[in-house]
Amino acid sequence: MKLIFLGPPGAGKGTQAERVAKEFAIPQISTGEILRQAMREGTKTGLEAKTFIEKGELVPDGVILEIVRERLRQPDCESGYLLDGFPRTLPQAEALEGIARIDWVLNLSVGHEVIVERLSGRRSCEGCGHSTHIGLAPDGICPICGKRLVQRADDAAEAVENRLRVYDAQTKPLIGFYEGKGRLLTVDGGLPIDEVTATIFSALRRAAE
Repeated sequence: MKLIFLGPPGAGKGTQAERVAKEFAIPQISTGEILRQAMREGTKTGLEAKTFIEKGELVPDGVILEIVRERLRQPDCESGYLLDGFPRTLPQAEALEGIARIDWVLNLSVGHEVIVERLSGRRSCEGCGHSTHIGLAPDGICPICGKRLVQRADDAAEAVENRLRVYDAQTKPLIGFYEGKGRLLTVDGGLPIDEVTATIFSALRRAAE
């Protein structure tokens, strides 16, 4: 099963992708992580990407695509995989068509107001990195290690609004792209986490029949 996760920032893609990968025994492939791995290993494309990152520039689509291609050739991807964080734009999605045949694209649909509330209330532990909502830790203390919880700069309300504008302009068009190919499965990401997971599992099993 070869999957892509779509959805706005704060939709819960990371949490749900982790659960899907475990349930269906396929690797969860984060483009950010494979980019870092390629640079650590000193692959040709990893070194090429590093030159852009060190200059503070965005890594070009062509380089990202080649790194994804390298990762998908590895043995653990033979029975399937889940792409998390890629593609983000129509050109990336169109280019991906040339190197991989995606079975299903899971789209987590969440309302604008819910996203803003989720992200602006998100806090990260400055000690262990644990992420939680301020409503679950009103004292501002990490329930895992007891260190202070802080708000990431990109989770401030104004930053969240900007991230949503970027998503609407660049990534949201992918919904129509994959819907037109008959591969889109949309799930209500505004439900409680466990309900979203159960709905995703059910949708994937029906699709695979």
